[in-house]
Amino acid sequence: MHNIAFGIIISLIFISLIVIFCGILLKVYVEKNKKYTNELYQKDIHFQKTMTKIVMETQEQTLQNISHELHDDAGQQLTFINFQLENLKLDNPDYSEKLEPISDSVSKLSKSIRSLSHSLNNISLTKDDFIIFLQNEIQNIRKNIKVNIELKIEENEKKIFTNEEKIFLYRIFQEVINNSLKHSKAKEIVVHLITNPKFEMQISDNGKGFDIEENKNISSMGLNSIVSRAEMIGYTAKIISKNGSGTKIIIKEKEN
Repeated sequence: MHNIAFGIIISLIFISLIVIFCGILLKVYVEKNKKYTNELYQKDIHFQKTMTKIVMETQEQTLQNISHELHDDAGQQLTFINFQLENLKLDNPDYSEKLEPISDSVSKLSKSIRSLSHSLNNISLTKDDFIIFLQNEIQNIRKNIKVNIELKIEENEKKIFTNEEKIFLYRIFQEVINNSLKHSKAKEIVVHLITNPKFEMQISDNGKGFDIEENKNISSMGLNSIVSRAEMIGYTAKIISKNGSGTKIIIKEKEN
């Protein structure tokens, strides 16, 4: 009887050891599986970021090429056409009055192309102070649109931007302003820049707004591009909007 009890105890201990061993193996397997899954996820995120960066860089290079073509080809041709018109007016004074509207239209088109070329070109952007560059851009926008655009700056501390930050933040600025002018029917746009403790760019309008959850045109409005560009330079993009309540977009430098 004693031997039977002893055998049962040994069997229970053996079974317990097997269960514990299986439990340890299962735990190790789960942890390794989690680690492997996490590594795959991180690699996928890294791959997506790399691809997004390549796409953004390709877009930027394309914009640069278009800028040069507009400036070097279309701009020069319009200048030549305007020169010919001026000569034609001098040679034919009787037609001067009739040619004047054409000459004015060509001059306006030439200015528009120069302005577009400038907005696509990031060379001057990377050389200038970003805050001053944005101030000048807003001044140019005011000259060409009827919408009231206000600029507020809280520059308690000078922010040194990398060239990548300048380019991406400016493209975000362009996209948001373009959305406000095209889609929101806003009468007023406020650009608020804060440099300390972390850089923050807030752009709000008093337009018609939209429902973020239900809106099906978010991708067409460029909001995905805004978020992607912000993430590429270590910033966050927060989009606040409601139907009838305007839109506010906050681009903020992440905390270290």
